[in-house]
Amino acid sequence: MSCCDSGTSKQQQANIPVDNSHQDGRSKLEKGIKIVLLGEMNTGKTCIAHRLVRNEFGATDSTIGAAFLVKTLVVDNISVKLEIWDTAGQERYRSLIPMYYRGAAAAVIVYDITKKNTFEQSLKKWVTELQKHASPNLILALAGNKCDLPNREVSVDEVSRYISELGEAIFFETSAATNHNINELFVEICRKLINNYK
Repeated sequence: MSCCDSGTSKQQQANIPVDNSHQDGRSKLEKGIKIVLLGEMNTGKTCIAHRLVRNEFGATDSTIGAAFLVKTLVVDNISVKLEIWDTAGQERYRSLIPMYYRGAAAAVIVYDITKKNTFEQSLKKWVTELQKHASPNLILALAGNKCDLPNREVSVDEVSRYISELGEAIFFETSAATNHNINELFVEICRKLINNYK
């Protein structure tokens, strides 16, 4: 046996299992995780994306098809690169949307708290579609946007009751205008992603 030989044969070394799953999960998080923003037109999907990625708020044009943005967040000392697909809310682009949520790890469905139909009809329709066609491991998040505005039509209690029927979903009321809960929403999504990739 030489001075550098550990006494373990190559045959024995090859049979020792190595757990790289933690590194593989972290590598996936650092390379990019697909997140899709869904919801009715004018609910603020683009404003939420711009506030998160650029810390900007302003008038935006309607999204045509989808827009792609990237933001890296560090959560619990782990770097998570979010590949955000901001989808169009107009009905005429509806047939394209499955292409954007295919392969997504998370979906954020945005509704406007001042417009009940964006919750009652649009959001619930998106949830049903995702339950039927998206990955069963998809992280679902609901964002009640424009919480800085008066004339609320959707209460927090109403959303909480709906979530209890769903089983599990992340929920935040947000305001892209005031930056209320924008980072918090995506940090919570990242925590779930980190947990899923452990």
